[in-house]
Amino acid sequence: MSPLQTPFFITFFFFLCCLNASSSIFATTQFDFATLTMSTLKLLGDAHLNNNTVSLTGDPAVPNSAAGRALYSAPVRFRQPGTPSPASFSTFFSFSVTNLNPSSVGGGLAFVISPDSSAVGDPGGFLGLQTAAGGTFLAVEFDTLMDVEFSDVNGNHVGLDLNSVVSTQVSDLGTIGVDLKSGDSVNAWIEYDGNAKGLRVWVSYSNLRPKDPILKVDLDVGMYVDDFMYVGFSGSTQGSTEVHSVEWWSFNSSFDSAAAPAAATSVQKERKSSKKSTVGAVAGVVTAGAFVLALFAGALIWLYSNKVKYYVKKLDHSIESEIIRMPKEFSYKELKLATKGFSANRVIGHGAFGTVYKGVLPESGDIVAVKRCNHSGQGKNEFLSELSIIGSLRHRNLVHLQGWCHEKGEILLVYDLMPNGSLDKALYESRMALSWPHRLKILLGVSSVLAYLHHECENQVIHRDIKTSNIMLDEGFNARLGDFGLARQTEHDKSPDATVAAGTMGYLAPEYVLTGRATEKTDVFSYGAVVLEVASGRRPIEKDDDAAAGNGKVGISSNLVEWVWSLHQDGKLLTAADPRLEGEFEEGEMRKVLLIGLACSHPDSMARPTMRCVVQMLLGEAEVPIVPRAKPSTSYSTSQLLMNLQDSDTDCKNGMITISTSSSENSSNGKDIV
Repeated sequence: MSPLQTPFFITFFFFLCCLNASSSIFATTQFDFATLTMSTLKLLGDAHLNNNTVSLTGDPAVPNSAAGRALYSAPVRFRQPGTPSPASFSTFFSFSVTNLNPSSVGGGLAFVISPDSSAVGDPGGFLGLQTAAGGTFLAVEFDTLMDVEFSDVNGNHVGLDLNSVVSTQVSDLGTIGVDLKSGDSVNAWIEYDGNAKGLRVWVSYSNLRPKDPILKVDLDVGMYVDDFMYVGFSGSTQGSTEVHSVEWWSFNSSFDSAAAPAAATSVQKERKSSKKSTVGAVAGVVTAGAFVLALFAGALIWLYSNKVKYYVKKLDHSIESEIIRMPKEFSYKELKLATKGFSANRVIGHGAFGTVYKGVLPESGDIVAVKRCNHSGQGKNEFLSELSIIGSLRHRNLVHLQGWCHEKGEILLVYDLMPNGSLDKALYESRMALSWPHRLKILLGVSSVLAYLHHECENQVIHRDIKTSNIMLDEGFNARLGDFGLARQTEHDKSPDATVAAGTMGYLAPEYVLTGRATEKTDVFSYGAVVLEVASGRRPIEKDDDAAAGNGKVGISSNLVEWVWSLHQDGKLLTAADPRLEGEFEEGEMRKVLLIGLACSHPDSMARPTMRCVVQMLLGEAEVPIVPRAKPSTSYSTSQLLMNLQDSDTDCKNGMITISTSSSENSSNGKDIV
């Protein structure tokens, strides 16, 4: 958009807003966590912010109880005067329930619509929704406490509450394999159709909404809401240490155009009852319309009188113009203090294009990770790429970007600090072996965020550097994908441009090494290598065991994909399992994970599954594809050889090149290449 067009569209948008204000029938409310601030989020009772999530109850010591609410501070219109249909609305949120003392009982949380923005109900089974004396609200509860007093079916259910915590309709979440108290992130979708008078609720660990709702209710919300209501969350504990965290929330409400005829009928009745008032109303509309048109005309005159300024003014190509949408701009002084002058004692990691420091922000005391980018031109380019891409992404399995800094020639990115470090350190450096349930949860989280990047963003995002060192682990061992320095955005279904292959040996798809074209299927290959690495506890490329055994043989690089495929060919697939697990895993799950890893690592990119399919396979919603015992070979024409193949073994036959993904003696041992 040109500089001249920008104010024009701003003026036109202002004009539309004026028209919209004159007809409240089309009133809408829309927001999400990215747009919420402390002034638009109201925390009541024990609710508080904790590491960019909303904690509704905290972690009080047993036997104390807690209750809290988090509400959108502005009231939302749910009914229009003179219209029979209430607003339609939809909301999506991610939440988790953890208990520091699993032996204590819980409480639960609920999405609530309430006329009151200041009161908090009782703890325990009341979920902070109501007191013993009663209350007015509409809520969808996620109950972790079986309370006989409230006729609960169990301690793991979802229910619809109408002015009472005795639910009018309940569904057992165990029927869809969801355990609220697992500590894992749970996704919920709630939709209400104001015309059809129906409410539906979906729940899943996956970010893909299930086909069938867990709760479906015929309901006239108009009977339970006022013209304006407050929306948000409520939670409670009953003498336990249960913590209820809301990690992401988006909400949208609108009045369907179908409500317009009813409004028109109402207006006609008013006209028949009073001709004089109708004439006055028409005059008012004409006057208001003339006033708005006058404002619009004045704005156009001002625009054209200043058009020379817009034509002369050049576009700002500075780094600041690239990151105007970022959450916060930090000062260099602030980040220098936070990292103790970028002390070597604060270094927690190194990347291809910078060093990562642990920092404590002086004002808030928040602990963060500060990435200090290299001063090279390439480092700056990767910084801009990372910032422009990750700044527009929102997913629970992404490392959250808090802000940035560009001062004194320095380029700095500020992220949430992940308490459990990176996945590779958890696999290879931790004194305690990473448990199998944690490994499964991590693999599901990474597949979920890759499905989001590949299929659900406005523009498809190809990460190009999926590896265990770029997968971070939060306090609950949930995976958070980071380091988007090599990532690229493309339009969906658009053929990618050829570039120089970049990434880390052992994770690179063979066709990417050959052609330099990164696609979603090259990310799938990298994910497959990560899957095999997590299951086996072996790096994608490492020295052969013969060398370590001291038998005098020269150590050569061993390729993980080749090794697992050879075990599969010999019918010994389960021997690939990490010995540090000491057999503490379910064999069927281990076999499924290893087969998924091989399917994703298939040499033929077209034979690899999509990440959406991988999510479904891990959740048991889809069958794992048949993986051939012998690893297939893939042939490429010599015209496709666009890069130096010194790191691949090749066999030229009849003008074709057969690529073997096994690593040569000169292959890098997991090193980055550009």
